[in-house]
Amino acid sequence: MSHYDDVDAAGASAAGGPAARRSPRSGSRARLGRRIAAWVSIGLTAVLVIASLGFYLEYRNVVDSIHHVAITDLGKRPPKYTNALNILLIGSDSRAGANRRFGASLVDGGQRSDTVIVLHISPGRHRATVLSFPRDSMVPTYGCAAHGKGVPGQVEDLGAMERINATFADGGPACLWKTIEQQTGIRIDHFVELNFTGFIHVINDIGGVNVCLPIAIDNANSGLHLSAGEHHVMGNQALAFWRTREDVGEGSDLQRIQRDQFLMASLLQGIERSDLLGNPTRIFSVVKDVADAMTTDMYPSTLLQIADSMKAVSLKSVHFIEVPTVPYVGDPLAEVQFKQPASTTLFDAIAHDRTLPKAKTTTGTKTTPVLDASPSKVNVQVLNGSGVLNIAGTAATALTSRGFHVVGTGDDPPFDHVSSVIEYASAADMPAVKTLKAQLSDVTVQLDSSLTPGTIELVIGSSYQGLLASPSTSAKHHEPGIDRLTKSNGGITGAASCHSDTSAFYGANSPTVP
Repeated sequence: MSHYDDVDAAGASAAGGPAARRSPRSGSRARLGRRIAAWVSIGLTAVLVIASLGFYLEYRNVVDSIHHVAITDLGKRPPKYTNALNILLIGSDSRAGANRRFGASLVDGGQRSDTVIVLHISPGRHRATVLSFPRDSMVPTYGCAAHGKGVPGQVEDLGAMERINATFADGGPACLWKTIEQQTGIRIDHFVELNFTGFIHVINDIGGVNVCLPIAIDNANSGLHLSAGEHHVMGNQALAFWRTREDVGEGSDLQRIQRDQFLMASLLQGIERSDLLGNPTRIFSVVKDVADAMTTDMYPSTLLQIADSMKAVSLKSVHFIEVPTVPYVGDPLAEVQFKQPASTTLFDAIAHDRTLPKAKTTTGTKTTPVLDASPSKVNVQVLNGSGVLNIAGTAATALTSRGFHVVGTGDDPPFDHVSSVIEYASAADMPAVKTLKAQLSDVTVQLDSSLTPGTIELVIGSSYQGLLASPSTSAKHHEPGIDRLTKSNGGITGAASCHSDTSAFYGANSPTVP
């Protein structure tokens, strides 16, 4: 038998019969095919490695371009009441670097906080509140350390007042962070500082925004030159609109904030139209574009996670409000101070993510409405009343993820519950009961005076299929509160049309506004 016969016999044996025999040439072709397949695999692997390396290098370049600042020395901080996110947003008027074109003579003049905002993202990530602070707000002078060139720090003197934008100028983002926390009781989680160039990139990346002017504006200070009517503007003109203050309306920062809130609403509408938040690649592209104009304590991965968590936030669930203020007693024409008790009530509502009290009635009769409680204020014991395996633990995990304080789980024999039951000790627990009930379907409420006041019990029945996708509209605890919050403070939602923005143009400088 020849050598080739041995090969054929081996091949026939291995393949199962004579029909599978291959000629010497077919064997060579098979070996060649295996070599080609091997080289193709190696090539694809190399391409994937190179592509991954390229993405990594691009990611590293973005990370390295962002100016990272570690926030320390904040002193005694307010507590974290809920799992809401509170992000301090700072618009810097620095003229350094690429911002030189906005005023070369101011390059060595440091920087001030042209815009100060706290973005409050509620637990569950279904609502957001944008709280604007006038840059001329007077606040106590807190002690802040120096941080390199241009940030000299400041000595604490709580009896001396300064403008809030001077806080940023002297102490940097950490000092502004500290001041906001101390003045509001709202615990800040992160900050993002963006300069003029970064703002322009953001507007351009979403394709521009709509602005409405009831009158023509030709403002040399900001560079805004637009006729009356609605305009779709790109980054440079949007920045000019954002910065316009003098010679429009009353020339006040309060009116500027109002106009800017309508611009931010238009920005959100553009984000929704472009589905930016549903496209991580585009989000990363935006971060890449603004990286060298951004200062933050976060990395891109955290920014992407926050953006992704807000995909379910509708335009009507974003509320823009301004801190209530009154003229400052020391300089009533140029500066403002927080209005009391309205500002403290507002700050407390945001810190706890709860409703604002309703306005007092003027009929002479005193009523105390039963308000829903914040989930973080609801102490709940979850019990298995159906006998379904792990049903109490599953419900407890779901409630915890929505901010509820689950004190424990257990069983409630004889496991004959079909509907779920909320049991409470007294009328004082009704706000907590309403908040919990809003999360569930097929649930009844039952008074049990033997329970410990302050803790309610949820007995899970066999009909339980999980929490509602969104709380019941009859007992939502956030939405009514945010509505009152917005209306009480002259705010708007993200769905607002810029055609409603006329009052911000009234004043001595614009007498022709009807």
